[in-house]
Amino acid sequence: MRILIVDDHEALRKAMIDVLTRQEDIALVDGAANGAEALKMLCQRSYDVVVTDIVMPVMDGYTLMQEMRRLMPCPAPKVIVATALARDDFVMRAVELGAKFYLVKPFQPEILLGHIRRLANGEETVPVVPVSEAAPRERSLEERLGSLFLTLGIPAHIKGYQYLRTGVKMAVENPSVVNRITKELYPGIAARFDTTASKVERAIRHAIEVAWNRGRVDTLNRALGCRVCTPEEKPTNGEFIAMLADKLRLDRTA
Repeated sequence: MRILIVDDHEALRKAMIDVLTRQEDIALVDGAANGAEALKMLCQRSYDVVVTDIVMPVMDGYTLMQEMRRLMPCPAPKVIVATALARDDFVMRAVELGAKFYLVKPFQPEILLGHIRRLANGEETVPVVPVSEAAPRERSLEERLGSLFLTLGIPAHIKGYQYLRTGVKMAVENPSVVNRITKELYPGIAARFDTTASKVERAIRHAIEVAWNRGRVDTLNRALGCRVCTPEEKPTNGEFIAMLADKLRLDRTA
């Protein structure tokens, strides 16, 4: 078997590769840090199974699966999703895009290995459901942010995605920063990405407009737990950042 592991968490990716390369029935295991990198490798080399995370920079797992369906000849590699996102709608979206198994992190390496071997043996009728063999753990701020942004339909490849994520994290850690958005928040983001505050402002505005144009207003209201947005009234950058930061802080203290 030839396996491709796609995960932006370097230590976890290397750990999965290490376990799989020690198996006699696995001939090759490669790793990629995001969907775009994986897609290039898939065009250069054949694999039997792709194990992919969902939330990744540059290209997320859903987009990777979409591109695989569009570009890969039949039979395409079988896909196992391995992610921290456990919501039913994320699972169903992965199934719709062709995932054969859906594993929820953290899980034991033996669980992943077992699913890979089932696929190799042609067992594709096993229900695709979240599987976790470890004790529940509190999700990190990065994981909760990734889940929220994925829900809102803000694509990872646009610049505003990373700027907005950084701004929300800054607001979670220091709520008053949204009151100094032009003097502190934009310049702070710009310094981290070696750009200008005006470009940060425009990119964040574009990211919010993308979410609105995709019709995710109702999704945002459900995520926030109340109706605070309408299709006709987009929030300002500061209002949007403050709403998401408040949501994440409340979730953390709940």
